Amino acid sequence: MAFTVATAAVDITPTLSSNPYMAGYGTADGGRLATSSTPFEPLWARAVVIRENGSPQMILSVDVLAIPRSMHQRIRSRLLALASWSTSDILLQATHTHNGPTLVDTLQPFSSYGISEMDQIRDYSSWLEDRIVEAAQDALNAGQTNVTLDYQVIQQTWSVNRVGLKYVETDVPVLVCRRPNGTPEAVIFGYGSHPVAAGDRSLFDGDYPAGACNYIENRSDAFALFLIGPAGDQNPSGSPSWTLRDQWGDSLGSAVLNAAQSAGRALTGPITTQYQEVGLPLDIDTSAGNLAALRNAYAGRLPNPSGFPAYYVRHAQMMMARIDSGNVATSVPSPFQVWTIGGGTPLRMAFVGGEMVSGYAVYFRSRYGGSAGLWIGGYANESCCYIPTNEYFSPYMTAGSYEGGWDTDAPGIAGGSMTVYGHIAHFRAGTNGVESTLINALTAMLG
Repeated sequence: MAFTVATAAVDITPTLSSNPYMAGYGTADGGRLATSSTPFEPLWARAVVIRENGSPQMILSVDVLAIPRSMHQRIRSRLLALASWSTSDILLQATHTHNGPTLVDTLQPFSSYGISEMDQIRDYSSWLEDRIVEAAQDALNAGQTNVTLDYQVIQQTWSVNRVGLKYVETDVPVLVCRRPNGTPEAVIFGYGSHPVAAGDRSLFDGDYPAGACNYIENRSDAFALFLIGPAGDQNPSGSPSWTLRDQWGDSLGSAVLNAAQSAGRALTGPITTQYQEVGLPLDIDTSAGNLAALRNAYAGRLPNPSGFPAYYVRHAQMMMARIDSGNVATSVPSPFQVWTIGGGTPLRMAFVGGEMVSGYAVYFRSRYGGSAGLWIGGYANESCCYIPTNEYFSPYMTAGSYEGGWDTDAPGIAGGSMTVYGHIAHFRAGTNGVESTLINALTAMLG
C-alpha cells in the first residue's frame, strides 16, 4: 500500500473579548474567567490526513475540554462535504484540557458554571466550528509527503488511579508517518491521564498534551498530534502547577521523540474504518409514579442540606423542568469508532465518546493482542459523560462515585459527574447496563 500524509494546525485561542469563560472546574455562579488574552501556550486544532492509495482518512484533535454533541454533529456534516470519504474516515477528539474555553452544551454552562449570559460562548463556539473545518480543509489541501507507517508502545509511569482502583495507565502508543529517508514527518501519540497537571489557572492552555506536542515540534521537523487514552479515572501524580505541567509534558514529549527516532512495527495497510452511535442505558423508570418520586428527590436538593457544590442545585432545577416538560431521556448516545491498520500484525484503534475509565482498556487489551495490538481511548467525536464500569456502582464506593455519577443523598438519581454533564440519571449497572452495552458493541466492531 502507498501512503501519504499531510498536516495542518489552526490557532483557536480565545481572546478576553471573544470568550473569557474557562471550562474544566465547577465554580460558583458566573464561571471562571481568563485574566489575559495571552495564553500560557496557544490552543490548537491539529489535523493529520493519511491517504492510502489516494483515499483520505483524518485525525483531528482540538484543545478543548469536550466537544459538545451539537457542535460535533454540525462539524461532522461539514467535514463530510470536503472530500470523498465516509463518516468513519473522520476521527475527532478533544484533548480534554481543563484550561480551555467554555463551549455550548457540554459541559452544560449554566449547570456546571452558573453562566446565564451565553452570547460570547455561542459566538465563540460558532467561530470554533469554522476553525476546526478550516484545519481539516487546510490538511486536505496541504502538500502530501510519501510515508511509511510504523507503530510502537513505550511507557510513562506518572499517571495514578485517582479512585484507588488497581488499574494504572502506562501505555504511550506512538504511530509514526515516516519519510523515505527514515525521519518522522508526523507523530501521533497518546497517554491515559487527565490533563489537569497545571491545575485551576486563569490562562488558557492545553496542559501536558500541548507541552508534549511543543516539545516534539520544537526539537524536530515533525508534526505532533496527541490522542488522549482511557483517562476517566487517571490523574497526573504531583501537586498541580505550571511547573508540573511542563515536567510531565516534557517527559512525555521527550520519550515519544526518542522512540520515534527508530522505526517500530511496520503497518502496511489496508486501513479500514467503522463508526456507529451506541445508546448507553440510564437507570431510570419513566412511569408517572417514578418520575414524581424523581422530581421530589431533585426538589430535596434545592435547599442543599448536604452542602453539595452549587452546580448540584442548578442541575436539580434543570432536571425538575425537564420532568415537567416530559423531556426525559433513557439513554445517552456515544459515538464508537474503530480503525484497523493492516500488516503482519494489524493495529486496531478503538475510541468512544465520553470519559472512558481505564478498566475498559485493561479488558480489551487482554483480548486484542495487548498494547501492541490495540490503541484505545475516549473523548472521541463528542464528549457525553463519564463512562464507568460496574465497579463504580459497587458497595465499597461508600461515599458515592463522581465517575459513576451518583451520591449517597439520593443514589437513584444523577450525582457527581452526571450533574455537570446535565443528565437526569446515572447509568444502569449490572448485566444489562453500561458496561455490558459498551463491551458488546465495541467487541462487535473489533471482530
